[in-house]
Amino acid sequence: MTLWHHAGMSSPSLNRPAGETLSDTGLVASLAAGALAVVAFFAVRPWLPAAFKAPGTPVMQAAAILAALLFLVPVLFAVNKRTGAAGRSPRWFSAHVGAATLGAVLAAIHSTGNLDDPPVLLLLAIAGLVVTGAVARVYLSRDMAGTFGTKRNAFRAPDEGTRAELRRLIEEKQALLKTLDPDAIEATFSVTLRHFLSSPCRAAAYKKLQRRESRLMGARASVGAAQAWWRPLHIALGWLFVLGLLIHILTVTFFAGYVADGREIYWWHITAW
Repeated sequence: MTLWHHAGMSSPSLNRPAGETLSDTGLVASLAAGALAVVAFFAVRPWLPAAFKAPGTPVMQAAAILAALLFLVPVLFAVNKRTGAAGRSPRWFSAHVGAATLGAVLAAIHSTGNLDDPPVLLLLAIAGLVVTGAVARVYLSRDMAGTFGTKRNAFRAPDEGTRAELRRLIEEKQALLKTLDPDAIEATFSVTLRHFLSSPCRAAAYKKLQRRESRLMGARASVGAAQAWWRPLHIALGWLFVLGLLIHILTVTFFAGYVADGREIYWWHITAW
């Protein structure tokens, strides 16, 4: 049992069979190919037909719809990680990278370089997701691998008051866990989406205890800022992107008049409010 387990973290699998997951080289190559595709599109765009020069044309709107469908794969990947619904998480990781990369390319093409309207925030969120995800996988993964399973200096000699509070916290967690997931072991248990759906109040209370324990042990302070905060930032950007995408879809579909702001509504829509 390690103190990282008490912090609500799980150890990464470092010995996955070849082909089970995307290599660092494959990840970088995928992102580079996506970036080159975007650059190539905008390089030849002046010579393309009019259908490729405005975001709302049938061709560009079709690209946007396909991008939105592709972005569902990373969402499903996140749900899978939180629920354990699918068995081969490494393959899900590869699928989420591939779908997100292609979706990002199509979203950039759909924008047709229009950076003056609010949807540009979606492109910035995509860029943030790409950067945080790639840096974590290629650069920070080695630091994280060295962190898991080790006994950090910050954990070695807590004072008696801290030890007593930790004992109380663990006892509270064990008591709450009996009602939340009776078959689980406190040392290795993490709250998942399944727990939030089945018992949201207990799951939120347990998560709060985990955060208190992590702060008490100085889990984030024991590692570098990048290693401590990349994941919360990546998740926050992901949720902001999903929210922004939903707002964008709803506004252009049901509030086309508001989006057009007096201009011609040339894209497919349901209502022109």
